[in-house]
Amino acid sequence: MRPVFDTPRLFLRQASSEDASFILELLNEPSYIDNIGDRGVRAAVDAINYVEEKYVASYACHGFGLYLVELKEASCPIGICGLVKRDTLDCPDLGFAFLQRFWSRGFATEAASATLDYARCKLKLRCVYGVVAPKNARSIRLLERLGFRHVRSMKVPGQELETNLYEAELKPA
Repeated sequence: MRPVFDTPRLFLRQASSEDASFILELLNEPSYIDNIGDRGVRAAVDAINYVEEKYVASYACHGFGLYLVELKEASCPIGICGLVKRDTLDCPDLGFAFLQRFWSRGFATEAASATLDYARCKLKLRCVYGVVAPKNARSIRLLERLGFRHVRSMKVPGQELETNLYEAELKPA
């Protein structure tokens, strides 16, 4: 599948049902469950359904979504990064998650920065949110490095705990 956009080290492309085994692994990492939530995806068929209902549906409905992040040199998936349109927010929010074995190499910063450039230049968005658990210090640091500022705490439908809402204004290129 062709990338939607790329960086010096990464391809970001639409996810498909062929990515089910990777999505199954990512969504069941302890850090994903602790910081983002348990999506109840436990088998390959669950992952296929999840990709179709969440990712593919978002591409069709909004023209964007969470993209699979692959290493260019190895063509191997390492995470997801992209934009999520929530019914409760007026702007999309930046979402990202990476397999823990790929942390601390700058991949999240590289992918998230490219996603914001894509949002500004191609999608012509003026604002992007970041929705993050208060205990997720790594993601908060990344959002702040990217220019996001804390706006307020909020309750996300379907989640027990409050979460933090961050915002970044995207200046036209």
